[in-house]
Amino acid sequence: MELQWQICSETNLALFFPKPITLEKQQKCWALSDSIQKMPEVIEVVIGMNTLSVFILPLTWAKLNIFKDKLSALLNDIPSKTIQGKHVEIPVHYGGKYGPDLAAMANDLNLSVEAVVELHTKATYTVYFIGFQPGFPYLGGLSESLYFPRHAIPRTQVPAGSVGIGGEQTGIYPFASPGGWQLLGQANTALFDSTKTSPTLLNAGDTLTFTAIDIHQ
Repeated sequence: MELQWQICSETNLALFFPKPITLEKQQKCWALSDSIQKMPEVIEVVIGMNTLSVFILPLTWAKLNIFKDKLSALLNDIPSKTIQGKHVEIPVHYGGKYGPDLAAMANDLNLSVEAVVELHTKATYTVYFIGFQPGFPYLGGLSESLYFPRHAIPRTQVPAGSVGIGGEQTGIYPFASPGGWQLLGQANTALFDSTKTSPTLLNAGDTLTFTAIDIHQ
């Protein structure tokens, strides 16, 4: 499994796998993160979608390259990490005012609205990582039939709870914010609660399914 890297600065390296995005590669990222975090040079490791961002103490160029080689060697030395997370069902209102992009997206995909909802709800998704907003789950497992590009011009305001598709991924906006994903529906499930000991509902390795409360045309 090929690991690519890029030195971004004297204190940061970006490590990533080439596409396609897969769960196997994400499991390697989880395992690499655990091992890299233990290295004395490392301050923090941030997991992305088949990527890692490694923040380190300042090193010379020569030592950076030695450190990069150590990271690359780890890939073959450690097994993938499987996380046995919990399963969560998220009820969704699809279409209409809840999912303003659903009808147009279905038309562009040559599918009915009902077919898009069926494809979106029959898959079991894996949480690859949490990012962008507190509690925002980046999910793997979207049907290739639903791959769809983001909006060229993002919305200035996406409502909290919006369920969308961006490229090869689907996810849920925990909070209102600007965003460019195609909006299919809206969920009422709280994904982040700062008053709780574990504030995020979902974590890496959890699985998720969407269920349709109703479909609005």
